Amino acid sequence: MSIESNLERLSNINGVTGREEAARELIIKLIKPYVDESYEDKLGNVIAIKKGKKSKPKIMLAAHMDEIGLMVKNISKEGFLQFAKMGGIDDRILLAQKVVVQTSEGDLVGIIGSKPPHIQKKEERNKVVTYDKLFVDIGAENVKTAKQMGVKIGDPISFSAKYEKIGKTIVTGKAFDDRAGCAVMIETLKKLESTDCNIFAVGTIQEEVGLRGAGTAAFGIDPDFGIALDVTVAGDVPGVNDFESNIKMGKGPALTVSDAGLISHPKVLSLLVDTANKHNIPYQLETGLPGTTDAARISLTRQGVPSGTVSIPTRYIHSPVGILNLTDVKNSVKLVIGAIDEIQKKF
Repeated sequence: MSIESNLERLSNINGVTGREEAARELIIKLIKPYVDESYEDKLGNVIAIKKGKKSKPKIMLAAHMDEIGLMVKNISKEGFLQFAKMGGIDDRILLAQKVVVQTSEGDLVGIIGSKPPHIQKKEERNKVVTYDKLFVDIGAENVKTAKQMGVKIGDPISFSAKYEKIGKTIVTGKAFDDRAGCAVMIETLKKLESTDCNIFAVGTIQEEVGLRGAGTAAFGIDPDFGIALDVTVAGDVPGVNDFESNIKMGKGPALTVSDAGLISHPKVLSLLVDTANKHNIPYQLETGLPGTTDAARISLTRQGVPSGTVSIPTRYIHSPVGILNLTDVKNSVKLVIGAIDEIQKKF
């Protein structure tokens, strides 16, 4: 299947952080034809291995499978679902969103509601409604009905948005953070015919709540190099200046110089930049963002792992929908393949 088709399928699947089962099953299915071995580790990461001709080097590619979302925290006596946030979510984007509650009895459609503005006091209308004042309406008559519908405390809640192409190379969809990175990882293995390196492609879990899966996976793999495949803030929208974000869609993958958790290893950053220049792949350099990626956790594993990040510029990340340019996705694949080729030449 094409990378566009894989991205669509990955975007549409649900996998709130800590509840990545459906995403994991799909990734294992999509990646299996291109690797020698694939399995689920003890914590729930996908580990896919493409064996090289030599024992060294070991390269770890990491793309997180989880997406931001919600989790049922309480069922009110009236049958409304109160929730906790799973990952970094701005309260301003929650109200009136359509969601899917994943229960053991099947999926339920819901709408995030609040006290209607028509009956709010003036001081209430001028404030952001915080998530603890919101609820999910699934049409239940009361708490008994909600439970009969299958709802339990701890059930994951995903945003409801479908992948669509809205321009020649522009697409919109849910969970591009980080199913876009997963699509890049799968396509990289697909196009790598043979390699001297040992490639460990990892679909990590619980990245959105502390890079947890990357830490355990990297400890077990003990790689020589780590490359996180993720998305980053595209600053090419009204109200954002270049100091806040100089990264733009369609201008190539972003290479992290530094962020809140990682100062990219100079050798890895130089490798990525030199590879991009050698193959005429457009790229952008990024520094100073308050967030971070799986590379931060990989880099501090055991005695340390030289690591870097290749990110796809994406608008509206950590919201119900995102927008990205497929050319950036495809150029990310070219860059990672080229970097692997350069690494194996030097070992």
